[in-house]
Amino acid sequence: MESVIVERTDSGVVTVTMNRPHKKNAVDYPMWERLAGVFQEVGRSATDRVLVLTGAEGAFCAGADLSSSGAPRHPLDAMHYVNETGLALHQVPKPCIAKVNGVAAGAGMNLALGCDLIVAGESARFSEIFARRGLSLDMGGAWLLPRIVGLHKAKELALLADVIDAREAERIGIVNRVVPDAELDAFVSGWAERLAAGPPLALQMSKRLLDSGLQMGLAEMLHWEAMAQSINLSSRDAAEAFEAFLQKREPTFRGR
Repeated sequence: MESVIVERTDSGVVTVTMNRPHKKNAVDYPMWERLAGVFQEVGRSATDRVLVLTGAEGAFCAGADLSSSGAPRHPLDAMHYVNETGLALHQVPKPCIAKVNGVAAGAGMNLALGCDLIVAGESARFSEIFARRGLSLDMGGAWLLPRIVGLHKAKELALLADVIDAREAERIGIVNRVVPDAELDAFVSGWAERLAAGPPLALQMSKRLLDSGLQMGLAEMLHWEAMAQSINLSSRDAAEAFEAFLQKREPTFRGR
């Protein structure tokens, strides 16, 4: 059984499904390596436009499979697998959507946080469960969580390791949308197709600017916004958008 299933549509949507349902899609070491490779592949692809990350059969991801065999000899070596995957996801230049069905815990929650948008089914639940296992945050959680919910709320989630439901996750800003479980696939598909039809260069640059914003002053950000906009204004996509506006039709973006 493949632990990671990759499916592509003609429109450029890539769905990556974590597929170890007997373990609630907990990630073992070969699976970390496979996920990192897929994220890097999507980032390099000229035809992939959107990444959707999800889990199989009623769970998103229960975190790292600490019982898995084949672990490196030292824990520091083992963490290299986790770190490589987290960095590879963060570096995907295309829009990424986490489609969360069921549990997203520990590194699984932080995989979701590493995506640009999170859509959850009503039965989804989230936990930075590390403290219950005698562990501290990993998979980028200590970097991602304060940026999303603020420092004090991040400390509450990390130190108490509570399980929160989808509605609470939406209330505190972790989740963008909560939808009925039966509507999750269709809703995410709709968002993914909208993003895939968008201007690839402009979306990639907006994503990078937003990701970098908290590390820059206003003057530096204005500089990089101007640089990005000059690239957009000289692109064929911008010309197509203007022509489509005049002709009262939807633009067709080619990414150039």
